[in-house]
Amino acid sequence: MNKKYEIDMCSGSVFQKMLVFALPLMCSSILQLLFNAADIVVVGRFAGDNALAAVGSNTALINLLTNIFVGLSVGSNVLTAQYYGAKRERDLKETVHTSMLLSLYSGLLLTLIGFVGARRLLELMQAPPEVLDLAVLYLRIYFLGMASMMVYNFGSSILRAIGDTKRPLYYLLGAGVVNVVLNLFFVIICHMGVAGVAMATVISQTISAALVVRCMIKEQGGIHLELRELAISREKLAKIMRIGLPAGFQGTVFSLSNVVIQSAVNSFGNIAVAGNSAAANIEGFVYMAMNAFYQATISFTSQNYGARQYRRIYKILFAGELYVIATGVLLGNLAVFFGDTLLGIYSPSAEVVIAGMERLRIICTLYALCGVMDVLVGALRGIGYSIIPMIVSLLGACGLRLVWIATVFQIPEYHSLTTVYLSYPITWTITLAVHAVTFAVAAHKVLREQPVS
Repeated sequence: MNKKYEIDMCSGSVFQKMLVFALPLMCSSILQLLFNAADIVVVGRFAGDNALAAVGSNTALINLLTNIFVGLSVGSNVLTAQYYGAKRERDLKETVHTSMLLSLYSGLLLTLIGFVGARRLLELMQAPPEVLDLAVLYLRIYFLGMASMMVYNFGSSILRAIGDTKRPLYYLLGAGVVNVVLNLFFVIICHMGVAGVAMATVISQTISAALVVRCMIKEQGGIHLELRELAISREKLAKIMRIGLPAGFQGTVFSLSNVVIQSAVNSFGNIAVAGNSAAANIEGFVYMAMNAFYQATISFTSQNYGARQYRRIYKILFAGELYVIATGVLLGNLAVFFGDTLLGIYSPSAEVVIAGMERLRIICTLYALCGVMDVLVGALRGIGYSIIPMIVSLLGACGLRLVWIATVFQIPEYHSLTTVYLSYPITWTITLAVHAVTFAVAAHKVLREQPVS
């Protein structure tokens, strides 16, 4: 394997190595989010508010349809890291080839679902009638790139498992530049509107996927990809599913609750939808920055679990929480402070900016709570617990959010966007408290059943 890109997660300073691991991953995640941000900015500035609302109204639905399969890549990451930490080369090789073939099948299935069901799904979400046709067009083209998106996500999750977060960053940087250039070309020069930005995203995703596959083909050792040996190992698939399906199901139900939130926002009209879309996109950059430490926690915990360095897991959790709190507080409040300027990049409309600021003030100020919750989940998944955090998250963050919309939001005097957005920090607080207790119990059980020698 290419040692210069690896990080030894099982020895040395946890704080230093987690930061070295997380920073490239943070940049990669932000670049990936820029694919959608570039779409929204270009259509908002050059194709109007309806086009902006059409693209933005798809975000929650895209996440809903893709999260179950992105969750499977978490299973690949954990299993790869555990086998790598345990130095089980044959199991590592089988996991890599099973994962990459699974990614291709997942992407093709998503393409079929998204293309065929686009209009009906958007109608169920109560997309504003004036943007429905544009939203359907964008979604159908966007989902043509699902195979590439899945291949990149699974491939980069395998590279992350051995500590390599730099090369996925380089690949996304190249693809991101292509995406921005093509956005401007298709929309401004070719006047293709939402179809143009969707096509640009598909092309850029294909480039990043091709680069990851090329990287893995050139690698040596357990993560070397041999296309002729692509096959599904039933044993490895079952293990990936055991870890990844609960993660994916949790992400899907989270997205389902966000679809309900989006539907509630849609009821306030296209200005509210456009403002919410722009604010959610800005908010996404803060989330992705925090999410890098969630991903770092999973990989570090998994490798140390595989290497039987159990007590080091507590240091990993502490470092992850410290970093995610600092990131969430700093970036979340900066997003609010510069909110008017940032929202103005997405739309010149003063009404859209006002609508967007309502979301930013409530969610971004307290966004660190979400990061704390996610890092706890990452630590639990790293030691092999995936179903329990799924159940806690579904009942806490998702279930309570849906109850909030079905009850408090329906009271006439509380029927407002502010009430909708308050559901986020309230449910984060409750859920992270339960996750903390769950981790304490699970970690104690691991140490009791598998004591350190």
